[in-house]
Amino acid sequence: MNKYPLLPVSAVLADIKSALIHHDHLVLEAPPGAGKSTLVPLSLLNEPWLGEQKIIMLQPRRMAARAVAERMAYMLGERVGLRVGYSVRLEKKVCSDTRIEVVTEGILTRRLQNDPSLEGIGLVIFDEFHERNLQSDLGLALCLQGRMLFRENNHPLKLLVMSATLNGEAVSSLLGEAPLIRSEGKMFPVHAHYSEPSSLRDPIIKVTARAVCRAMAHHQGSILVFLPGQGEIRRVQNELRAILSDAQRQQTAVLPLYGGLSLSEQQKAIAPISEGAAIKRKVVLATDIAETSLTIEGISVVIDSGLKREPVFDPSTGMTRLQTRRLSAASSVQRMGRAGRTAAGDCYRLWSEAQQQQLMPHSTPEISQTDLAPLVLQLLSWGVQDPSELSWIDLPPRGPYAQAEELLIQLGAVSPFDKAESKQLKLTAYGQRMAVMPVHPRLAHMLLCAEKLGLLRMAADLAALLSDRDPLNIGADLSQRLAVLQGSAACPPAHRAWLKRTQQQARNFYQFGEPIADKQAPSMSDDDALGYLIACAYPDRIARVHSSRNACYQLSNGRKVLLAESESLCSSEWLAVAEVGGHSARPGQQGVDRIFAAAMLNPALFDSQLNTLLEEKEIAEWDDQNERFIAENQSLLGVLIVRREKINPIPLEAKRVALLNQIKKQGLGMLSWRNDLRQWRARVILLHNCFSTEEGEENPWPDLSDKGLLDTLDYWLGPFLDNVSSIKALQKLDLLPLLKNLLPWPLPEQLNIQAPVYYAVPSGSSVSIDYLQAPPVLAVKLQEMFGCEQTPAIARGQIKLMVHLLSPAQRPIQVTQDLAGFWRGAYSEVKKEMKGRYPKHPWPDDPLTAVATKYTKSRQVK
Repeated sequence: MNKYPLLPVSAVLADIKSALIHHDHLVLEAPPGAGKSTLVPLSLLNEPWLGEQKIIMLQPRRMAARAVAERMAYMLGERVGLRVGYSVRLEKKVCSDTRIEVVTEGILTRRLQNDPSLEGIGLVIFDEFHERNLQSDLGLALCLQGRMLFRENNHPLKLLVMSATLNGEAVSSLLGEAPLIRSEGKMFPVHAHYSEPSSLRDPIIKVTARAVCRAMAHHQGSILVFLPGQGEIRRVQNELRAILSDAQRQQTAVLPLYGGLSLSEQQKAIAPISEGAAIKRKVVLATDIAETSLTIEGISVVIDSGLKREPVFDPSTGMTRLQTRRLSAASSVQRMGRAGRTAAGDCYRLWSEAQQQQLMPHSTPEISQTDLAPLVLQLLSWGVQDPSELSWIDLPPRGPYAQAEELLIQLGAVSPFDKAESKQLKLTAYGQRMAVMPVHPRLAHMLLCAEKLGLLRMAADLAALLSDRDPLNIGADLSQRLAVLQGSAACPPAHRAWLKRTQQQARNFYQFGEPIADKQAPSMSDDDALGYLIACAYPDRIARVHSSRNACYQLSNGRKVLLAESESLCSSEWLAVAEVGGHSARPGQQGVDRIFAAAMLNPALFDSQLNTLLEEKEIAEWDDQNERFIAENQSLLGVLIVRREKINPIPLEAKRVALLNQIKKQGLGMLSWRNDLRQWRARVILLHNCFSTEEGEENPWPDLSDKGLLDTLDYWLGPFLDNVSSIKALQKLDLLPLLKNLLPWPLPEQLNIQAPVYYAVPSGSSVSIDYLQAPPVLAVKLQEMFGCEQTPAIARGQIKLMVHLLSPAQRPIQVTQDLAGFWRGAYSEVKKEMKGRYPKHPWPDDPLTAVATKYTKSRQVK
């Protein structure tokens, strides 16, 4: 190893070699700048257990994969593509002599699907595993099972998992208590500087630009700035152009760095500054792509916004949204380490030290928050019905997994193995074709649908557009972007690299189609074909205008979405939507998703190519909007009604069931409840509740509570709904005789005895009882109760009435269930207060011996 540079990881290389001699798996933790991505694979090339086998190293990012491979080749004194090569999307540099191959994304997964034993491979290295990339998790799970099933013990597949900020114990446990080696120390120290507390809502453009200017004033060398996305990179770049002095602009190169750039543009950001050049330093504005396995020459200062942008999948809608989030503590360490790769450095964190202590330890694994449809398709292709059959650090979550299964069923990739007896799914022949395509199952389905109609070339172009974020800012209409890709519209010079890369991807996708597709003439216009293809990929995002006034559409999955009112697509009733996200800022529409990519959809396609998406239903239900009963045959696309036809005559039974269901749904308030009916019902409820049943005895009083009536709605109301078709007709029903039918003889007579409507008070008056209060209330003028010492009661004395003793003005002056106590106690105080106010009315000293009366003194009967 003398020919290789001495790096921190060099101290543990002997331990790594020894561990892999005695074990088939190993976990390595090494800080940023330790040299693990280059020195470790090179140091293992001549190990006896490897022999002539190859090493595959999985890198999560294409840029890092190329850079690591080129660095190792340089250390060997070779050009890349010989003993060290790489395979990334759209690019491959390997030969028959390649011993170390750096791969990305799903390349390892596809190789495992073709050869689960990975014959000829002696070691698979999972680098930067802390990123918890979905493909890394899947690749490790498949390697573990493939090794167990297909590799002989004397030629085992060895696995090495390494990272700078890894939860090493968890990975070691997954690998069967694999040895854990830690390489201590960074190459050079990095000093952290903190700022004022910040929040996700704070604007970061000017704050970041000012931080760059401060760093330039206090430090020599180049600066790496971490920002959440391309939009922020462009805006900070423009801000720096505005605030840097002329001298600073002449001596400083402000360079972007993100995955969508061309290789040459990426190299500009990574390469060292030429000696003697006018440019003295770089300011590299990067996404989190620069966190890992990437040495940017000359960087001595890192400025970290503390933000990252990541896709988060919502299984309830089937849509993925980009969300801006705080980075994890582990990522903050990774980013800070970029400043110490070649010399001591400084890291300016645009948040407070207290907030640093509150960061989550590790980033959320992608498997916990991403669309799992590609994973489920790969597992079914591998032969796994249940993800728990494999070994995972984090098992795929059940909700998104089930949603992914449903999508694959809808796309025709899988079918229930045995619906009656088993929930297992079976990959169809169609699904097997989809599984070998290096593209999301939605787009694979679109490509296969295009074959049948001679639309494969357009579908390949469209799949290439939708597989990656395009930089074109030309509106939501996909036909305009397609025109740029196909050369019928000009591409801005700044995006030529994107155009070249996307066209190459389209050519690759085209090769997955059947050759017959070339000879078949397209069967529809270009506009119809574009809408058709998007609808094939995203049937749950077909949209119909909901309100033309504000360009609001409803998706077939039920979600409301908005289209910019300036878009030409606003004139279309139907859209096929490929991408939604963000949130609208329109007044009254905040929080509603916006349409970012779509095409107009010809509804005539529902009668031909898209008819399989429709579900035919006979609908007999209550129309909430129009408050009427409807009966019709509907052709449904999700929640959208594509066609409807009235059913005549209306089936009475269906109407009755719909009305009853609507009342059960909205409650008994839909019916008309007069006060006399409410009082009558309350009397029955009271007797039902106070009836004490002996063992085996049934309560004779029916349960007329809300629950009781709703539970028996079909019995007491159903027979009387034949002529009801609207709210008005429903509210004209007289419910009292319907409910009285529920009281068999002699209960009506018992009702009047035990819960009478009126109570005869001592004055001779019959005073009504209010049963709507609990306990029932007897509101009576105080003078009418003279001589009554016992509190009135009903229900054979079980229920004492709450007596409201009224003033001559009919206002309560005492509320009691203890008349005797009132006469002997509080009455004297009431008399003192009321006698002067109502002198014409009797206020005797002894109310128990006085004659009850409803009259004044002058009208009292002698």
